[in-house]
Amino acid sequence: MASSSSSSSYDRMTYNVFLSFSGETRKSFSDHLYADLKQAGVNTFRDDDSIQRGEDISAEPSRTIEESRISIIVFSKDYAGSRWCLDELVKIMECKQKLNQIIFPIFYNVDPSEVRKQTITFGDALTLHRQGFGDQKVNEWKDTLTAAANLSGWDLQTMSNG
Repeated sequence: MASSSSSSSYDRMTYNVFLSFSGETRKSFSDHLYADLKQAGVNTFRDDDSIQRGEDISAEPSRTIEESRISIIVFSKDYAGSRWCLDELVKIMECKQKLNQIIFPIFYNVDPSEVRKQTITFGDALTLHRQGFGDQKVNEWKDTLTAAANLSGWDLQTMSNG
């Protein structure tokens, strides 16, 4: 039997899935994944769906992450280049801890170790972010990237017909 706290957290769920991805995959993999989820009847949020004109765009994804049962993170080469994506990821991992949200990472044209260890494009992006956001924020993003990349997910480079 579920505890009352987990029951109440599911009562306020608006979406089945929150989809986190960088713009580089919008017109390719992420759009196909989104369309397939919607076609299967899965109520899925992506950043351009329901943010109303005039709303605080930084608050909307945070709220929708909290109101989702599952988050799917599409890690791609440009993911860490986006402060928006990194802040979403921090919120997603918080919801995993506090709300027992299910997280599915997908590694799209990037090796999971690049995310986990912040090498290649992930390391370059975080170095640039350090200049603008400082050590504390970048270290939080690094820790969160490592934790997310350690979750069981799908490495599309190793799957046939990824």
